[in-house]
Amino acid sequence: DHLYRMDYRDFLKRHYETGADVTISAIPCDRAAAEGFGLLKADDAGRIIEFSEKPKGEALEAMRVDTQRLGLSAEEAERRPFLASMGIYVFNYERLEKLLTQETTWVDFGREIIPAAIRCCNVQAHMFNGYWEDIGTISAFYKANLDLTAPLPKFNFYDADAPIYTNARYLPPSKVHNSEIRDSFLSEGCIINGANFSRSIIGLRSRIDQGTRIEDSVLMGADYYQTIEEMGADLEAGMPRIGIGAGTTIRRAIIDKNARIGANVRLVNESGIENLDAVDQSYYIRDRIIIVPKNAMIKDGTIV
Repeated sequence: DHLYRMDYRDFLKRHYETGADVTISAIPCDRAAAEGFGLLKADDAGRIIEFSEKPKGEALEAMRVDTQRLGLSAEEAERRPFLASMGIYVFNYERLEKLLTQETTWVDFGREIIPAAIRCCNVQAHMFNGYWEDIGTISAFYKANLDLTAPLPKFNFYDADAPIYTNARYLPPSKVHNSEIRDSFLSEGCIINGANFSRSIIGLRSRIDQGTRIEDSVLMGADYYQTIEEMGADLEAGMPRIGIGAGTTIRRAIIDKNARIGANVRLVNESGIENLDAVDQSYYIRDRIIIVPKNAMIKDGTIV
């Protein structure tokens, strides 16, 4: 899962101009980041001659590339001397067919198809020097989302030259009463009553009750609105309705859709636990981030 904005016309231009069989989009990175990616080694003309999956130590050093020759300034090239594969490819169709039939047990592009192509084909690098984040881990997903709430985020939703569009859901505007909101995103269709939240993302159809505090968190919202009858039935059954109950505090958390967070709950991980699975699977902790899964329920008064 990646977050980036790229003009694919430049990518295709590089592919056609070099007569490549395969072109791989690559991003320059520093040593610390390089250990977590599949790395590409390219010659001065940008032809890829080697691929290494998450190398360490001497193997990592062997993957250094003069990225200045590929377009970076001398200062930037010194800081980012590695090329990480972005996992975005352009293939010559006939060549792809031959590679796929070469070995029928191959199932992975990064581990099998690409190394085989490097050995027998013209594989070129297209260097991308814009914003790109691999958000395939909890920590990366969390950090990338919270960065969007910054006054000048690294990834800008409001770029007039390359706007970002969402699905049309035809929801009413959000309703906010007696609340304080700072450095946050508020999606459509929410009902916010007497809440205080900062540096957070509030997903569509979120219902947040009186006295709630939300900090540095990502709330996915809900897939649907509950009816008055459904909320009444939940109350009679002693079960929180979908949304965030009154007097609850949430900090450094990811709350998935349709979660039921009761009243006077504290999801703050004050003990700084690194990783944990709740026995009832109502929440998890990864990299000190609390995760409440989709459709989960956190009962009134719970403290995490």
